Amino acid sequence: MGLKDLVYLGIGGALLAKEKIEEKVNQLVEKGKMSKEEVKKVVEEAIEKGEEQERKAKEELKKTIKEVLEELEIATKKDIEKLCKKQ
Repeated sequence: MGLKDLVYLGIGGALLAKEKIEEKVNQLVEKGKMSKEEVKKVVEEAIEKGEEQERKAKEELKKTIKEVLEELEIATKKDIEKLCKKQ
């Protein structure tokens, strides 16, 4: 499984979770256990948390990729630019 597959898996999981949450929240509204205002607040909080988790995951992924590239001693764009300037 490649990096692209992992990203798609994460996105798919997030969409599935969103659908399940919406389904459960709508059931609570139908049963009168939550008002529409409460639902809006819950959804907004869930979106904020999801965005924060996405940001953290992206930062961690970048860090991991950078570490792997350093371990493999692969030249970066900056490395190549430095070499070109020396010539």
